[in-house]
Amino acid sequence: MSLLELREVTRTVLPPDQPALTILSGVDLTIEPRDHVSIVGRSGSGKSTLLNLLGLLDLPTSGEITFDGDPVRRLSAARRDRLRGAAIGFVFQQFNLLQGRTALENVTMPLLYSSGRTFWRRTRIAAEMLDLVGLGHRLHSLPDRLSGGEQQRVAIARSLVRGPRLILADEPTGALDLDTGQSVMELIDEVAERTDAAQVIITHDPMIARRARRHFRLDRGILTPVDDPTLEPRTRREVREMAPTEDADADVEEAR
Repeated sequence: MSLLELREVTRTVLPPDQPALTILSGVDLTIEPRDHVSIVGRSGSGKSTLLNLLGLLDLPTSGEITFDGDPVRRLSAARRDRLRGAAIGFVFQQFNLLQGRTALENVTMPLLYSSGRTFWRRTRIAAEMLDLVGLGHRLHSLPDRLSGGEQQRVAIARSLVRGPRLILADEPTGALDLDTGQSVMELIDEVAERTDAAQVIITHDPMIARRARRHFRLDRGILTPVDDPTLEPRTRREVREMAPTEDADADVEEAR
């Protein structure tokens, strides 16, 4: 059984005093357990909108999304929230760490919503996850005392501490230099392999995308499989447009 499946998914928004705007059109995508998928697209192609649907943050305007074969539309908002918290881990370009909280406290935070043995062992579990990402010696360091690569490692540990079955990474190396970005991607791959998690990497960088086993390109809301994202022809304008933007959820504005 597929882990996550999108069938003929469309997402349309209604801007104020303007006609309806279609962000995604007829998207078909199947994510299998332990899958590794990359999605490349320029700014305004619908990447953020697609991420919100994959992460069960939004519902499609039409079409169907299923998780473990169950239609997501039939779940209440509370059940979607619980499913997301238990089964999906997000890694973003911005680290979004809690300032004034140590690395250990940041990673422990998602476990506060656990129950039973996991809740009572939350500090130990968080410490073990930080050790797994190579930060066992920085447990009590504050974010402003960590390098960019170390902050991203803390963010990864926090995203994966509950053992998600699906990792959604949105421009995970956008705020890092090339070498640090490569090491972070290797880390995500390693942790995903250890935990048997599926990965979906949404990126503007074809070289990062190439690390995946299956590749897709998102263009004007249409998702298309490609053999090799590094070989896709691009104009100079497309290269400029595929640079990451500070506002990750710019689909509506760019699509206009």
